Amino acid sequence: MTNMDLEDKKHSKLINAFSYAFAGILFALKTERNIRIHFLIAAIVVLFAFIFSVSALEWMLLLIVIGVTISLELVNTAIESIVDLITEEHHPLAKAAKDIAAGAVLVSCIMSVIVGLIIFLPRFFELF
Repeated sequence: MTNMDLEDKKHSKLINAFSYAFAGILFALKTERNIRIHFLIAAIVVLFAFIFSVSALEWMLLLIVIGVTISLELVNTAIESIVDLITEEHHPLAKAAKDIAAGAVLVSCIMSVIVGLIIFLPRFFELF
């Protein structure tokens, strides 16, 4: 196998990896209500950020909390799917895994709301 063949193979694997990742996001969007809610709220936040001309630092903070929250929701969905695949019976450890993953999303959501309030609340008050 030549170096060119190896490069093509690596490139193909990289494309496949991205394809699988996007397929996972699309699957979650099609099947999970909460991820759709997170994307909707993210779109609203981005719209407000444009309307209120937030600073570069504020953009970075907003994008970080949006990215972390959506990522955690995807991980939560994956954990729930794995637990459901492994067992159909109610097991305390299965419940704990699901609850802990959901708790991680909740913590991220709370922190995201706090960041959003810090950034947007003063701007809303300036309108009145």
